[in-house]
Amino acid sequence: MGGKKLAAEYEGYLRNELRVADSTAGTYAAEARRFGHWLDESELDALTVKGVELETYVAGRSGSEPLSARTISRIFSTLRSFFGFMRKAGYRKDDPSMDVERPRIGRHLPEVLELSEVERFLDSIDLGSAYGLRDRTLFELIYSCGLRVSEAAHLELSQIFLKEGLIRVRGKGDKERLVPLGDEAERWLRTYLHEGRPILLKGPSHNDRVFLNNRGEGLSRKGMWKRFKGIASRADVNGKIHTLRHSFATHLLRGGADLRSVQELLGHADISTTQIYTHLNQDDLERAHRAYHPRG
Repeated sequence: MGGKKLAAEYEGYLRNELRVADSTAGTYAAEARRFGHWLDESELDALTVKGVELETYVAGRSGSEPLSARTISRIFSTLRSFFGFMRKAGYRKDDPSMDVERPRIGRHLPEVLELSEVERFLDSIDLGSAYGLRDRTLFELIYSCGLRVSEAAHLELSQIFLKEGLIRVRGKGDKERLVPLGDEAERWLRTYLHEGRPILLKGPSHNDRVFLNNRGEGLSRKGMWKRFKGIASRADVNGKIHTLRHSFATHLLRGGADLRSVQELLGHADISTTQIYTHLNQDDLERAHRAYHPRG
């Protein structure tokens, strides 16, 4: 069977059966198409390709510059997912990608803002327009609730429960979780919904997205990134939108929250993903020890 045809089937499997996020499906599908093209060009069959040939594929991806361990790991993740699909579909009984050793990757500690930097960023937003109210509420919500950018972009009115002080977040894999708003986030959300959003909503539109652009449509992730970049520049703060989510988790742990609670609030399926923030706190302690202890 042709590699390109299998790659197309695999993409349908990701989107329709596994229902993974669009961005993830796009990344995996693009890698699968590239692999399928290589199979066809090499006159190899996905039904019989072996692990040693997968190593040749990855090596050939390097070109003149060696691939980073992270890129190689991402390629193998796609290949293992692809061959898992082939097994489930009955095309193969084995998985040749399991014969290939996966590279080890050092864990990168996330960038985090100090509380004073978060406050400076939020305070620098111009509140003189509906757009300012939207931005203040958007970034307050991301920081106060630890939202992913995609979760904020797709947040709908039906997911907000102001009376209970909660929002229902739809995260990766379409999994839902309830997250408390907190007083500040609730205050800004009430203000934006009553004073800002009605201005942004154009005509008789019934758009349910919470955060709207200048056309009355849902504000995209790209739009959010653009707004963040402009505000961060004015506030002289370095970071990305996701830095607010990292800061949310780190500030909770610094304040004494337990790891399991932070895991639930972030929507992490595996607590080992959340544990990276404990390593970050350890680094903070070591820096403080070096700076202030007479034997540091």
